[in-house]
Amino acid sequence: MFSRTKLLAIFGAAFMLPLLIAVANPEALSGTSVLAAEKKQPKYKDVKTRKRQSVGGKCAKALEKVQVVLEEENWPESLKMLNGIEASAKTCASDYEQTQIWKFKGYIYYSLDDFPRAIRSYRKVIDGVGTPLELALDTRYTVAQLYTVEEQYGKAAIELEIWMDAANIIGGDARVLLAQIYYQLERKAEALSMLELAIDDAESKAILPKENWWGLQRVLYYEKNDFKRVTRILEKLVKHYPKWTYWKQLGGMYGELEREMDRLVATEVVYLNGELNKERQIMSMAYMYLGAEVPYRAARIIEKGMQDKDADGKTLIKRNAKNLEILGTAWYQSKDLKRALKSLESASKFSDTGNLQARLAGIYLDLGRDREAYRASRRAAQKGGVKRPDSNYLVMGNSLINLHCYKDAISAFQKALKRAKDKKTKRYPQQWIRYADTEGNRLQKLRDVGAKVPGCNKA
Repeated sequence: MFSRTKLLAIFGAAFMLPLLIAVANPEALSGTSVLAAEKKQPKYKDVKTRKRQSVGGKCAKALEKVQVVLEEENWPESLKMLNGIEASAKTCASDYEQTQIWKFKGYIYYSLDDFPRAIRSYRKVIDGVGTPLELALDTRYTVAQLYTVEEQYGKAAIELEIWMDAANIIGGDARVLLAQIYYQLERKAEALSMLELAIDDAESKAILPKENWWGLQRVLYYEKNDFKRVTRILEKLVKHYPKWTYWKQLGGMYGELEREMDRLVATEVVYLNGELNKERQIMSMAYMYLGAEVPYRAARIIEKGMQDKDADGKTLIKRNAKNLEILGTAWYQSKDLKRALKSLESASKFSDTGNLQARLAGIYLDLGRDREAYRASRRAAQKGGVKRPDSNYLVMGNSLINLHCYKDAISAFQKALKRAKDKKTKRYPQQWIRYADTEGNRLQKLRDVGAKVPGCNKA
């Protein structure tokens, strides 16, 4: 939907003013302002030499008075004055002078946001007997813009196509306007073609295309799933019209193209400038670093997010079971077992799942905290839902060996063997069963002959 504000933002408020200035300027009224232009290339095709028309003195004075009121933006009074002039058979009597009145009225209705009446007034200019061809075509362009504002895209397209057929010089803004109209009409191939003409022409002249031109082109290529072209357009946008939204979109496109390192760099640029302010965005950044095998950076990002506050005073990343477990994973992969343990223990306060207990058991074992490793692995087995139950029983068995509970260890390794899925994973529990059996028998023989050896101490 096009609003008046959006239209002006795209084309500039001045698009209406030449219709007024052409009347208010004394030189324009007499026709002398076009002398220099006649020496240049004509703006429109098939423009034949014709006698220049002018506004008579009486009509000019009346319109100049209207101009004064217009400059004060007294729209009702200026419209009343114009209606009086139009009603008079003597003030502005010629066909050409009537054209000037309709132009004024069109501008006033436009200023009042009464676009339907503005269109009707400008259509009178287009169809007027006394309207010069150049003026009729310029006005047709204005009507196309107003139809666009009114969301009458079919009529807007017709007016603009007629204008383009007659014009020798077609600027990029006109092509982009028609492209936007075609887009609204679902004529997307034509929209893209028109945009390409505008952008290619500008770039061939070393002129920077406008931001919204690339914006629409990006949308059209995205809808065609042409992510490579979308990426190239976004690379131009971040260079010439840098915005964090474009950097975020560029990171997303790199992800679609599986350019993971480029995606990471683009996202890091946004992150370093404080433009990632949602949990999902920051955690996604952390996952990228985990995927790039830089777990320390991932851990630091998550920790910082758990400390930083948003505008409402809430932490950016919640200290819940999932996030704390990911933090623990990052610290574990960074070989910082103490920090990993601290994070996972905090996670277990929110959610004491079997899988989480299994992970805790592994870290306890690595830190030599065998009794805690045994208890955590036992809780994991009781709760269930462990991703690798065979590994959990291996941890349990190893902790029991370290606690000199060899029979219990063999039982744990047998459970690991039962849950192992292939020859490779079966080999480890088989080896540990042989070791536990041998070591247990050896120590028992020592006890039998009176040697003091440690016994099972899992309590």
